Amino acid sequence: MRMSGDKPEIGTMQQDSGPRLPGSKLSRQTAFWFMALMLALSGTVAYKVPVQAAVPALDNIRVAIFMELPGKFTLNTPAVTLSAASGLEIGFREPGGTVGVMQAAAGEQTRFMLDDYKVRVAETTDLAVAAAAYKRLQGSSGSGTIQSLFKNGRAVYQVLEGSYATAALAQSALDKWSKDAALSGASGGRMEVTGPHRLEAGPFGTLAEAREAAQTFGAAGIDAFPAVKPPAAAGEQASYSVLVGAAASEAGLNAVKTAAAKITAYGSLKSFDPSAGAYLMVLSDHTISQSAKAGLSYALPPEGTKAWITASGGGTGIKLTERYSRTYRGAFEISGFNKRLAVINELPFEQYLYSVVGGEMPASWPAESLKAQAVAARTYALYQGLGFKIAHVVDSVLSQAYGGIGYEKEPTIAAVDATKGEVILHKGKLIEALFSSSAGGATADAAEIWGNPVAYLTSVPSSDEISEKGLYRWYRVVLPDSRTGYIREDLLAQTGSKTLTGLEIMSVKTDGAAVRPIPLIQSAVEPVTRLNSGVRVAVLEKAVQSNEMKWVRGPFTPEALMKSMSGKSATAVAGPVTTLEVGKRGVSGRVTELLVNGRKLDVKTPDTLRSALGGLPSTRFQVDETGRYTILGGSGSSRQKPDNNAVYAVGADGRPVKLDDPGLYIMSGKGTVRAATKDPSFRFTGTGYGHGVGLSQWGARSLADAGYDYQYILKYYYNNVTISKDGR
Repeated sequence: MRMSGDKPEIGTMQQDSGPRLPGSKLSRQTAFWFMALMLALSGTVAYKVPVQAAVPALDNIRVAIFMELPGKFTLNTPAVTLSAASGLEIGFREPGGTVGVMQAAAGEQTRFMLDDYKVRVAETTDLAVAAAAYKRLQGSSGSGTIQSLFKNGRAVYQVLEGSYATAALAQSALDKWSKDAALSGASGGRMEVTGPHRLEAGPFGTLAEAREAAQTFGAAGIDAFPAVKPPAAAGEQASYSVLVGAAASEAGLNAVKTAAAKITAYGSLKSFDPSAGAYLMVLSDHTISQSAKAGLSYALPPEGTKAWITASGGGTGIKLTERYSRTYRGAFEISGFNKRLAVINELPFEQYLYSVVGGEMPASWPAESLKAQAVAARTYALYQGLGFKIAHVVDSVLSQAYGGIGYEKEPTIAAVDATKGEVILHKGKLIEALFSSSAGGATADAAEIWGNPVAYLTSVPSSDEISEKGLYRWYRVVLPDSRTGYIREDLLAQTGSKTLTGLEIMSVKTDGAAVRPIPLIQSAVEPVTRLNSGVRVAVLEKAVQSNEMKWVRGPFTPEALMKSMSGKSATAVAGPVTTLEVGKRGVSGRVTELLVNGRKLDVKTPDTLRSALGGLPSTRFQVDETGRYTILGGSGSSRQKPDNNAVYAVGADGRPVKLDDPGLYIMSGKGTVRAATKDPSFRFTGTGYGHGVGLSQWGARSLADAGYDYQYILKYYYNNVTISKDGR
């Protein structure tokens, strides 16, 4: 795990490993895993995996790409688009195995969504009108799809928005979209909520027969869609039916029943129960083409159906458009989970690691550091078990960075292959092999981050300075208007002059030189200002460009910190924020307690301080309270800032001068100059990137550069562990 948020119960061996998946030969030792997985996949039970003395193996791993799992992982999309150079095989995953029912041609994009509640924002015979409505949705942060069907003897195009678990949620969305004049015009003022309340006709022997029947209902002005169902028994063929209507309620379905009763060619229709069995509704989709040429999309129920998609003809890559158009090994399982679309990539475990190592470390790094990462990533994934209910891990750094085939490189593949099966054990059991980008000079003890100690996750010194190699140095300078900022070294020239207080004066070398709030170019953050050639500035200090080892963040206003702290602590901060002080530090120097206005910020775990303070890279930091200082009066009395009084200085003529400039600079008795502010403001300087527990990736590179092998690296960062192959 490279970076994380709150991490409760670390060190509690909740789930030692994952199961072997269906299709593999199961030993007696892994029989439990098979049963547990099948129960989890069916959604019938939640279970807690017992600690195992031996090391379980994992043939295939399940990686959640999109999923709704409140409190743990939420990344949603209303639809996904899959394609493969070799084409796709589309089918069902059933308890007895998988069965294919449909195909997509080579390169053909196929969409999948839930058969739930949506807002029909437009229905028109003019494709251009439908396309305009769809684009309006996209430009207004909506999600849409364009589908066609035959009604009243001609093709009509329906623009549907959203994916809603209930009719009430869809109605709220309708209320919003109906206020959009452009969309309201496209709908002719007839927006409505659609839903999965339908009738059913059939069965039919072929998809063509089902489509013909759907057109018969459409001729009477009724929405009707062909659907495919898995074979009823082994050796049988898939069956087809027609789902009639798209009502948002049973009351709305009554009108469909009245209209459909006039069509007698297919006998008496029955009410359709979406939970009665697996199905895929087959839709003509124009979302991608934006033309009369239709592709296929499939809608599946919010529960009970698992679509199974593989590359045709043994192809090795499936592209998922909605996740940065990445291409993945293995297969995809698409289902409804917690009423949202769940997209799981299932692939061979060791091949998953090819991508993880490439996503977590540059392939150009030394082979021994890549091997250390491979063993740590393998151990971490096995330790998780089914940590995400229907998946072992997710594809983000909440678990491990996994970006599919595009993250794989020859050196990362070689590192995984060279360490195949090797895991890290403590007292014969898998460890939670946590890792972060940089420990910032010393790794964290687990207790510093999550509040409870773990025997193998203790603090050790870490040589992480290598991340600074080749980076620019930046000067923190005082600007002519008395503000402060950072200018990169190549934009400044020496003048040989100094201020009366001894600060070096430098000159800007080029027009438009950016002055940054921290020593780093941030594309989303505006510069403090820009200076032209010849402007002179006074240097306060020189710093390395913010990186994984050393960094600067801020300045933050009290209002910004209040917003960031909101919801992060058990007790709300009584604002405004006037002072921030470190209350306690752990053995590695990380902050374990922070005082806000003199009171402890009672966050869930110490690591939560990172997000509470605006997203700091680590908790190994110092606080620069720029608005806090002591003023010594002429009478010998002192005054603490901040307070509600203005700041005055005595001029050469003996008169008090009110200090109104945005910057305030204070010289200590030792002659050093400190940048301060009249009002409370807060900067943070620190080291490290990530939680800092376990393996430091930059530290691993340093050790590999020094000639140490991967086993030494792992045993250095994880206390009292052994490296084992297949549990031996």
